[in-house]
Amino acid sequence: MAKMRARDLGLDVPGLPGPLNAITDVPGVEVGQTTIISGDGPLQSPKGPVRTGVTAILPRGHDNELSPVWAGIYALNGNGEMTGSHWIKDGGYFHGPVLITNTQSVGMAHHAATGWMIDHYPQIREDHFWCMPVVAETYDGCLNDINGRHVKEEHVLAAIDSAKGGPVAEGAVGGGTGMIAYEYKGGTGTASRKIGDHTVGVLVQANHGIRDWLTVFGTRVGHLMRDDLLFDQERGSIIVVVATDAPMMPHQLQRLARRAAIGIGRNGTPGGNNSGDIFLAFSTANRRSRASMETGVLSFDWLSDNDFDPYYLAAVEATEEAVINAMLAAEDFETLKPAGKVCRAMRPEALLAAIAQAKGGA
Repeated sequence: MAKMRARDLGLDVPGLPGPLNAITDVPGVEVGQTTIISGDGPLQSPKGPVRTGVTAILPRGHDNELSPVWAGIYALNGNGEMTGSHWIKDGGYFHGPVLITNTQSVGMAHHAATGWMIDHYPQIREDHFWCMPVVAETYDGCLNDINGRHVKEEHVLAAIDSAKGGPVAEGAVGGGTGMIAYEYKGGTGTASRKIGDHTVGVLVQANHGIRDWLTVFGTRVGHLMRDDLLFDQERGSIIVVVATDAPMMPHQLQRLARRAAIGIGRNGTPGGNNSGDIFLAFSTANRRSRASMETGVLSFDWLSDNDFDPYYLAAVEATEEAVINAMLAAEDFETLKPAGKVCRAMRPEALLAAIAQAKGGA
């Protein structure tokens, strides 16, 4: 049975989405996912159980021309990892895929993505050029045998190779397979907004928050939804990837990435100490080949700062909605730490009842 998204429930979701309400509404952006689920019962590392995976975002799809995308990053709380961040801060762009997985699999994802780039881009094989893929993580050790390091090179390559446009699977899929959000099952979520001829799309790997904080489109509901609590304090992270086809300079994209912090804050999190809240924004506009950037005077189109408010709002709204979509698309998983509990998916009927109660309707 297909899971319902936030808009399917009739919730008061602000903003105008793209046709898919997904990051793939940004032209050229493709997403692929590998989900690894095996084994049952108590934790027996390194044998399992396994509940993990990889999500791949290809800003320019499978095009084999080495062409950068302009980018900016922001960390609300830095208890996490996003590789390539130092170069993005200095250079303002990156090449190749963006990968999201679990904490212990960053190295494997980076290794596999480097190999994919060497094989995929002729210029890397022919020239003296480095590979610096972007790999981000959140911790799935409550539901997955994370120390077993079950993500292998073939899983990463499968996620990259399967990337395509169109609808994006949400919930317990890809890198989001073993994630928890607000003590409900979390995972992968996406949403988008249209601003004139441009699109802002967001993909999240939601693994953050505690129930008391949960707020859904302006209504605080966590204090009313007390089923199957798991933690006594926040212990997760969230990665947000914001994509757009609007022309933006790197420093403007850094500011756009910063707005994802407001988006996750709308859902209630203050950015807990144990959370890695790390955000990447990129623009597919101003396309040029790497070779054309080697020398000379270059030109660049960008939006006026005075025109940015709708794009900031789009990033905030799409991030907020993507987190809720991730939670609504999830399914129940038995926990490994703490053992023997169940991490429940958020039931739509329970959410609607809590919203009605909070608003005084029940």
